[in-house]
Amino acid sequence: MESPKKVVIIGSAYPLRGGGISTFNERLAKAYQDQGDDVTIFTFSLQYPSFLFPGTTQYSKEEPPVGLDIRITINSVNPLTWFKTANEVASLKPDLIVIRYWLPFMAPCLGSIARLIRRKTNTRIIAITDNVIPHEKGVGDNILSGYFVGSVDGFITMSRSVLNDLNKFDKTKPREYYPHPLYDNFGETIPEEEAKELLNLESGISYMLFFGFIRDYKGLDILLKAFKSKRLRQFPLKLLIAGEFYGNEEKYLKIIKDYELEKNIVLRTSFIPNSDVYLFFCASTLIVQPYKHATQSGVTQIAYHFGKPMITTNVGGLSEIVPDGKVGFVVEPEPDAIENAIYRFYSENRKNEFSANVIIEKERFSWNGLLVKIDSVL
Repeated sequence: MESPKKVVIIGSAYPLRGGGISTFNERLAKAYQDQGDDVTIFTFSLQYPSFLFPGTTQYSKEEPPVGLDIRITINSVNPLTWFKTANEVASLKPDLIVIRYWLPFMAPCLGSIARLIRRKTNTRIIAITDNVIPHEKGVGDNILSGYFVGSVDGFITMSRSVLNDLNKFDKTKPREYYPHPLYDNFGETIPEEEAKELLNLESGISYMLFFGFIRDYKGLDILLKAFKSKRLRQFPLKLLIAGEFYGNEEKYLKIIKDYELEKNIVLRTSFIPNSDVYLFFCASTLIVQPYKHATQSGVTQIAYHFGKPMITTNVGGLSEIVPDGKVGFVVEPEPDAIENAIYRFYSENRKNEFSANVIIEKERFSWNGLLVKIDSVL
């Protein structure tokens, strides 16, 4: 049996709100703990300056996760905290350091911390890279990502598209692809009607869910244009939109008004705490991700956990984890294609078939498998 390791994870975690990255990092720490390792997470006291943050608050109002050693040391725009964090990490003498990288804005902070650590220790530093080329591009992105890529020893990507993107910055360091593991930390499944009652949703209606922060690249506008279809009105069907607007809210409200969709849509557009996530998925019959472009998505892995069929678009790595015609449909990011997939799902009564296949398919998204891949990079 392998002896326990001392593992350090650097990235978002509590008290930052439990969006996908924080939730992932905390769940990764738990996976290491489950195999007997000693884990410390170093997270941010300030992740984004307030003028750069599109939501209402960066900080969680929930209770801290139980059993995790989380140290709040990093200010993304204060280099003094980078030195302090690097010194503290090095003093732990870890066997492995995992840094979560998702945005060029974080490259100066995370890349500098990695470089400072390497001056003090020979510990291997592995980056889990959500993106190296961002969804919403800005000036200097390539320079910044190049700086970060040069600071670490190897990479894990959760989509093959990001694996390919890495070649733009480095072609020699070890790297492995492993699909985003299952989000199994949002509680157990409850009956659909019970979840609807707890959310004050109508009984006898099927709810189709769009979930998560609402940003332009996630394609809610495409979904709304698809949902105006008159042939979808024959089903007792409503679209449930759950998540905080990160951008131009009026654009979406105008589409809803212009197509007179108010009676067919339920808006729950505030931040959804981790403790309530299970309600939205359990209340829904179908999860729709109409992304214009993407790499991977934690929403897909929540859907897998709760046994829910999906419609996704054929962008980035989404089609890698949603087999078309087996657990859902994979279509082009166009209103007509999405509308046709929704119509097929409900008119052909595919719910039971797809749900049964989801239960089988989700077995390949284990956290232990991710730990093995990280070891293989080492």
